[in-house]
Amino acid sequence: MPFIFERMITFFAALAFATNAAAITPAASSDSLAAQIRARIAELPGAEVGLAYHRLGTGDSLYLDADKSFHAASTMKVPIMIQLFRRVDAGGLSLDYPLLLVNQFGSIVDGSPYSLEEDVDSDSSLYKLVGTRVPVRDLITHMITRSSNLATNALVALANAAAAESTMRSLGAMKIRVLRGVEDQKAFDAGLNNTTTARDLSIILSAIQENTAASPKSCEAMRNVLLEQEFNTGIPAELPPGTRVAHKTGWITGITHDAAIVYPEHGPVYVLVVLTRGIQDEPTAQKLIADLSRIVYAHAMEAPRISIKS
Repeated sequence: MPFIFERMITFFAALAFATNAAAITPAASSDSLAAQIRARIAELPGAEVGLAYHRLGTGDSLYLDADKSFHAASTMKVPIMIQLFRRVDAGGLSLDYPLLLVNQFGSIVDGSPYSLEEDVDSDSSLYKLVGTRVPVRDLITHMITRSSNLATNALVALANAAAAESTMRSLGAMKIRVLRGVEDQKAFDAGLNNTTTARDLSIILSAIQENTAASPKSCEAMRNVLLEQEFNTGIPAELPPGTRVAHKTGWITGITHDAAIVYPEHGPVYVLVVLTRGIQDEPTAQKLIADLSRIVYAHAMEAPRISIKS
């Protein structure tokens, strides 16, 4: 065999091997991504962060303290939304059902009544409708886009918290706890709180994106509601214009979260969840989430777009 022909065979064989290796290897920059994220978190001593990133349809992912439990804050409203849409799919509920809106709820500790305060709710617009009937679809929109606590408590009673948690288990979210509505002080004092992990929220959002959380029609409706989110100082804040983000925020004192499906204008869809604890200044926590989101976006746009086939 002529020498030059032999060298050509060797070259193309090596090229084929490298190509096949790339097809089964996750993005090579994942270590760099983790290092960048850890460095940014380290700028805030005492901050605790749980992060889950997964570029859908690929093996490109990163999980940092993703199984650590955090107070769920308003991210618990996503499981409630899913449970309601599954009831719609089963024929047991209509989105047009006019639900009587009240401002009195029973504590899960002893059933004692409590009510919500308009001036501490992020959405005060519904309080003028107390005593009237409001369509379920409108309450879901207020619960997600403006994080209405009043709408949430009305819908928790309708969805049933235990049923919502059971549904989360069926989707593969094994640690998330859905126990109650919001502002149940007796439950809070007793340590009976809704909790979540970054991994579980990423599983739930992936299920919404992949049409497995409910029917395809219901999943599309849920994505559309999440896309209307009005609080955008976290994950969307530093992304390029035109980047659509379907997400749910959550915050209480010392707790700030954002959980999202990100749709780059010219890139792959991915899920990103950032949970934070121990940052007392909310704008500082939001800036951290926005910075981590920007870092992840840059990685997602540069990483090899290689699908992992089952």
